[in-house]
Amino acid sequence: MTAFLAKTPPETVMLVLVALAALVAALVGAVVTLAVAALRRPSEPPHDPAVDDLARLQAETAGRMQAMGEALAGRQAELARVLSERLDSVSSRLGASLETNTQQTVDRLRNLHERLAVIDHAQKNITELSSHVTSLRDVLANKQSRGAFGQASMEAIVQDRLPKGFYAFQYTLANNTRPDCVVFLPDQRPLVIDAKFPLEAVMAMRNAASDDERKVAAQRIRRDVANHVAAIAEKYLIPGETQDTALMFVPSESIYAELHDGFEDVVQKAYRARVVIVSPSLLMLAIQVMQQILKDARMREAAHQITTEVGRMMEDLGRLRERVLKLQQHHNQTGEDLRQIIISSEKIEKRAARIEELEFDGEDGAPAADVIAAPVPRRLEAGE
Repeated sequence: MTAFLAKTPPETVMLVLVALAALVAALVGAVVTLAVAALRRPSEPPHDPAVDDLARLQAETAGRMQAMGEALAGRQAELARVLSERLDSVSSRLGASLETNTQQTVDRLRNLHERLAVIDHAQKNITELSSHVTSLRDVLANKQSRGAFGQASMEAIVQDRLPKGFYAFQYTLANNTRPDCVVFLPDQRPLVIDAKFPLEAVMAMRNAASDDERKVAAQRIRRDVANHVAAIAEKYLIPGETQDTALMFVPSESIYAELHDGFEDVVQKAYRARVVIVSPSLLMLAIQVMQQILKDARMREAAHQITTEVGRMMEDLGRLRERVLKLQQHHNQTGEDLRQIIISSEKIEKRAARIEELEFDGEDGAPAADVIAAPVPRRLEAGE
């Protein structure tokens, strides 16, 4: 019965109990009706069998009602216990589920908070980068600021790769001109490097909306670059004082690539004027070549000193060899002395053993000479 109640839904069990209660109530009503009808009948002799049957029936009905009441009470208690267990199980599962969901919600909120923090940091970086880009655009919009930016880029490349004393900024030449930078090569003739930034003409070409505007911008680029090349060749190429070639530094890889791709005639014209247009990467390569040239020149200048130092080192090596040989001789002599010391110690050990055994024969077995006792020392008296 307990297994049946455990498997049966609580609603069905309640309906069954209600039906049983109604049935019991109907039986009780019927019994009461019969009892009342029996009491209303005229008195019969005490020994009437109908009265006995009625009493017996009433007693059986009361017993059955009591049994049904006890059974109904037991079923109600069992139902209450099953419902309590069910409610406890549901409460436990509901609590565990709520706890799990709460923990998952907390974890998700924490992850969301971390991601929001990362997004906030990235937003700050983007804002800072935007301000830097804006300030860089403002710098590049001004011609003087743009020139200072190009010169600063060139100075950073030169300072990072050449030792001090081999370059100079704003160096004054014999004609009182001052290029942005000069590098002193081994023949002491400076190589001139001047920074130019033809940004306005290139931007005008990039922003051109029609072919006519693009042609006008291209002519402006050719004119500006040609003017820069002519100014460098005229001011900074001094025969006998500077190198035969000068470098025109363009501090933008994209502008340099655009000049080489679309204005090959301008680049060739610069070559003929002995002016080489270089980008930041090409300037780094040129500086590395200059550094190697200067290193080779210093090696050639120091060749005599190197030869002298090598000779002195060979003399030191010869003296070291002599001292090693002397040390080897001392080591050999020390070995021989140690061998003699070991032989003497062995002889002493053998003599001590013979003395201990009272054997005074010679080493070859011959009897030893008589042992003369040592004189007993005498104390000197006063006056002797």
